[in-house]
This record gives sequence, C-alpha cells and structure tokens, in this order.
Amino acid sequence: MASRISDPEQPKISLLSRIFKQDPTKIDNDNTREHLIDGDSSKQSYSLRAAILPFFFPALGGLLYGYDIGATSGATISLESANLSGTTWYNLNSLEIGLVVSGSLYGALVGSSLAFAVADYLGRRRELMFSSLAYLVGSLLTSLAPNFPVMVIGRLLYGIGIGLAMHAAPMYIAETAPSQIRGTLISLKEFFIVIGMLFGYISSSLYVDIVAGWRYMYGTSVPVGLIMCFGMWWLPPSPRWLLLCVIQGKGNISSVRTTAISCLCRLRGQSIDDKASDEIDAILHEISHDGQQRQTTFWEIFRGKCLKALFIGVGLLFFQQVTGQPSVLYYAAKILQSAGFSAASDATRVSVLLGLLKLAATGVAVLVVDRLGRRPLLIGGVSGIAFSLFLLSLYYTILKDLPAVAVVALLLYVGSYQLSFGPIGWLMISEIFPLRIRGRGLSIAVLVNFATNALVTFAFSPLQELVGTGILFAGFLVLALISLVFILFFIPETKGLTLEEIEANVL
Repeated sequence: MASRISDPEQPKISLLSRIFKQDPTKIDNDNTREHLIDGDSSKQSYSLRAAILPFFFPALGGLLYGYDIGATSGATISLESANLSGTTWYNLNSLEIGLVVSGSLYGALVGSSLAFAVADYLGRRRELMFSSLAYLVGSLLTSLAPNFPVMVIGRLLYGIGIGLAMHAAPMYIAETAPSQIRGTLISLKEFFIVIGMLFGYISSSLYVDIVAGWRYMYGTSVPVGLIMCFGMWWLPPSPRWLLLCVIQGKGNISSVRTTAISCLCRLRGQSIDDKASDEIDAILHEISHDGQQRQTTFWEIFRGKCLKALFIGVGLLFFQQVTGQPSVLYYAAKILQSAGFSAASDATRVSVLLGLLKLAATGVAVLVVDRLGRRPLLIGGVSGIAFSLFLLSLYYTILKDLPAVAVVALLLYVGSYQLSFGPIGWLMISEIFPLRIRGRGLSIAVLVNFATNALVTFAFSPLQELVGTGILFAGFLVLALISLVFILFFIPETKGLTLEEIEANVL
C-alpha cells in the first residue's frame, strides 16, 4: 500500500484525509470507494413533501418557457389587429413579426451561451434566481412596451431567462433529488413545460378579443416570475455544487461539508444523521478520487469520459429537434387544414387539443420513467415518431385522399415525442455529465438544442417549397431512424443510479 502514497498522488491523499479525518492509507482504496458509491442509491431516505419544493420552483422556469410558446400564438394575432392591438404601430411587417415570435428563442441562445461562462461561478440556485429576474423584467417590458423596439428588448430578455432556466433547472433538480425519484421529478419539469403551453393557449383564447389583449397575455407571466424568484431565494444551494467548489479550493473543507450536510437534510426533510453524512462523504470521495479538485479547462470537455458524456447529451438534444419536433408543433394547424378538417381554421382549439394530448402523454412518461427506465421509453417513443413521419410522408405523396392518415400520424407523433425525446432528453443531460463539467457540458447541449430548434423552424418553409412536404417529412423520417440507431448503441440506462454511480460505472 505504500506505493499508493507517491508524490503524484499526495495532494489527493492529503485532501481525502482532511475530509474524512482518517488514515489516508485506508481512504484512497478502490474497495472503500466502491463501498461508498455502490449501495447508496437504495438507501437514500427522504420526505416526499420536502422533495416537492426543490423541484417545484425550478420547474416554474420550464412552465414560463412553455407559456411563452402558447401565449405568443395568440399575441401575434392581437398585436397585428388594427382594432384590437391598442397601438399605433400594429402594422408590422413579416420581419418584425418574426422578431416577436422568435425573439425569445434568440434570447435563449444568448442565455445558453452566458451559462457556459458563468454557471459554475454562480451555482445552480443563483443562476435560477437570475433566470427568474430575466423572466420578470422581460415580461414587464413586453407587456408594457410603448413601442416596437422596447417590445423586442423585452422578448430577448425573456428568452435569456429561458436559456438560463433550461440550463440550471435540470441540474438543480438532478443534484438535489433522491435517486429513486430523480427521473420522475425531471420528467415532471417537461410536464410543467406542457402545462405552460396549455395555459398560454388558454390565455390566448381568453384575451384575444380584448383591446391590447397581447399585453395581458404576456403580463400574466409576471406573478409566476416573482414566485420563482422568491422560491429560489428561499431554497438552499445544491450540496454537490458546494462540495465541488470546496474541492477546487474555494472555502474551508470542514465548514462547507457541514453546510452541505445541512442543505441535504433540508432538501430531504430529515434531521442531520449518519445517513446524510455518509452520502455527503460518498460524493466528496468520488470527486476527490476522480481528480476533480482542479478547474476544468475548455479542452478537457472534449476528452475521456467528458467527451462521452458530451456526445450523449448533445446527440440527444440534437436529435430531439432535427426529427421535426419544432415543425410539427408550429405547423400542426396547417397539417390539419391540408387534411381537410375545417376545425383547423380555429388555431386556438387545435392548439388546446394538442396541448391536452401532450399533457396526457407526458403524464404517462412521468409515471413510468423510474420503473421502466430511460432506454425503453426512448426506443419505443422514437419508433413511434419514425412510424408517424412515415405516415405523414406517405399521406403527402400518395394518400392525399385519406386525410385521416395525416391526423392519426400527427397525434401519434405528438404522443410519441412526449413519451421519449420530450422528457427523457432533458432528464439524461442532467444525469450524464460528470460533476466537474456539468455546468459547461449542459450549457453546450442546451445551446445546440435551441440553435437546432431555430434552424429547423427557419428552414421548414423554404425546404417545403423546394422539395415538397412529403419529401421533407421523409427526410425527418431518415433522421428519426438514425436517432434510433444512436439510442440503441450509445445511450446507457441510468435508472435508479446516483449521479456518482453514473459517473463511476456508466461513463
């Protein structure tokens, strides 16, 4: 054993001995490491009531994201109306309308980029606080805008809130949730996004006939932003982030360890006991053993297990978008209209119907994700996506006299997406990255997600005119089949494992 305590390993041994206050020759031992990590997931005790709030307040960031999608569909109708806009600048051109609709998406790209630089410094909790402030100021500026430029600024600020929230919320929930229900809680965040969309559609239908109704649509998100801000201020920081900071030399080990134990007990709704101390020590031991006590350089993200995690995370969120999700969602009404259903002319009713379907399918995913696992839902859901795209392509090429085929395909697509890529994509990126690069790695994945979303949304209409709708959906079908191969060969199962077990045994 003496050979284990050589000069290259001495800083690590010294750090571990200070953490555990034990003989270092007994600490840096593979059996000890295995004992600390393995078996931890099945013994985590928690109070479900206490676990709800650390999920609920971050999930409001997802709800506000979904609400923006739903509300904007009605806000543009209200804003362009000479009788209902309540402004003198209602006569907007297509570029200006595009800025209103996609302004929050461009802001989300900015927010995701900012997250790469500042997320690890701020921590998950403070990043969510800044996100809620961006939501709050952005919605206020948008709803009270005296002119078009101020409205665009408000939309961009709101989008920055989206980018920060969609980056930090999965991390905070994953790092604070008990491993037994981590999948359920992070999938519930997607449920909140869908609820937000539904609320946005309902808000649109309520205010669309009121003068300046678009101001009420956007202003409705203000109190939710306030609740999120106060909630995140009240919640404790992520214990794992605290421990990573102290391992990297930011603070006193003993005091931060005590704080982390206190935060963990508060998050789990239990008094400070040996189980909480053991869990914190296991996290500390894993961080130290894997050499995470130094700052990560940019290029380290593209090496070893970090590169594998990045490949999995970026791949999931990339395929989440290029399999046609933005296009099917934004052009659902046109698909139904082309199928010959007159009810499709009522965009609000169609949107609410699809919103309810998305809600039901996401609810099923939430209930079974921690029982069936991530891979079965991804494989089954993406297979359904591929089949629905095949039907859509078939309809637009040779089955135009059977409009029911398009409707069935559309509903199958929406349901399959919400069972698979919708919740599981965000769940797995929050689990798969090692702690040391979790902030930066997840920001890259989220940036790819929003960038791909913008690209697919922008390119759909030009490609539709160039190659035709049937060929375009066939292209999405090919991408869906490629994504299925990607899932089969590269996506691991993480059900029931702690984040430390995933890092040690899966990557």
